Amino acid sequence: MLSKRYRFHSRGGVRYTYQHGKTIRDSKISLVFASNARNHQRFGVVVSKKVLKSAVGRNRIRRRVYEAIRAEQPKIQQPVDCIFIVYTKEIASIDFKELRSLIHNLLIEAKII
Repeated sequence: MLSKRYRFHSRGGVRYTYQHGKTIRDSKISLVFASNARNHQRFGVVVSKKVLKSAVGRNRIRRRVYEAIRAEQPKIQQPVDCIFIVYTKEIASIDFKELRSLIHNLLIEAKII
């Protein structure tokens, strides 16, 4: 799981990222990102009830995405706020290597890595 230091703690930062950030979209997940004035990165994962009604399932997806982010985090050098938005419940069942590759490709396309 990603350390608490690298996650959002209030809605203000999330709102700022949505309003001033850029979006890169994939078929299963998208990335909204904006640079920040802090000395570290912050990440968030959004899984809507439209994706999966069960809170247990949404939390499972969220934990898997956070773990994939944690694996890619050492490669990120710049302070940036990133929000990953999940669009399909397939994320819960795909292979972890595929999920990590999906997140890696989004970060490369955003020129964060």
